[in-house]
Amino acid sequence: MNIYLHELRAYRKFTFIWSASLIILFMMYFSIYPTIAKDADSFIKMLENYPEYLQSAMGLHLESITSLLGFYAFILTFVILCAGIQSLHIGISIISKEERDRTVDFLMTKPISRSSILTEKILAGLTTLVITNVFFFMIAKIMVEVFKTNDYDNRLFALMTITIFLVQLMFYVLGILLSVIMPKVKSVLPISLGVVFAFFIFGTLVVSDEKDIYRYLTPFKYFEPNDILLKGGFGLLYILVAFIFITASIVASYVVYNKKNIHAV
Repeated sequence: MNIYLHELRAYRKFTFIWSASLIILFMMYFSIYPTIAKDADSFIKMLENYPEYLQSAMGLHLESITSLLGFYAFILTFVILCAGIQSLHIGISIISKEERDRTVDFLMTKPISRSSILTEKILAGLTTLVITNVFFFMIAKIMVEVFKTNDYDNRLFALMTITIFLVQLMFYVLGILLSVIMPKVKSVLPISLGVVFAFFIFGTLVVSDEKDIYRYLTPFKYFEPNDILLKGGFGLLYILVAFIFITASIVASYVVYNKKNIHAV
């Protein structure tokens, strides 16, 4: 039984819906950019009336918001939030659904090790995220080319778009770890929404600046599109910490899953 292909087939509708949702969300926001670019001064004056905490929550940087990539970074704040929900949902459900659907006994009787089962499931979930990001990148590139009012840095555009996948990857491995630690998960969506929004709100209300140590406690602050736009690339320390977190989460998931008493009922 090819678990990898089975999971891809099982999640094809889910992948299509989330990919389409992220793309539609982006298109709705970005389509108004030409109007904003034509009246940039009035737009900035309007945003200046917003409280600082609200500007921070919305990912607003007044010095760059009216530029093409600045507005793109602003939209990515909301895209990444939704993408985080998608990836955490997949991470939790792709492992826990066997117990929830009472098919775990059937799976465990097959001549395949638990490590192999977990590996194929992880790769299947990762593939769905890659598919989502490839489609989003293609549509975003087309939209930027259509609505651009001036030239932009293609390298920065690519790096900013990659932040979606990087944040998703952190939430994905967190979801996998939660799924093997938690007892039987009856409903995945409430957990996904609660965890992702908790991290988002924490990053908005608690983290004050880039030197704040609390930045390391929320994935949303590791790869911020506006930081990439202003600094020209990723922060090496954030990449290192993210790599350690992802690796530790995967290793811990294998250890727990191989020792876990799994019951179908």
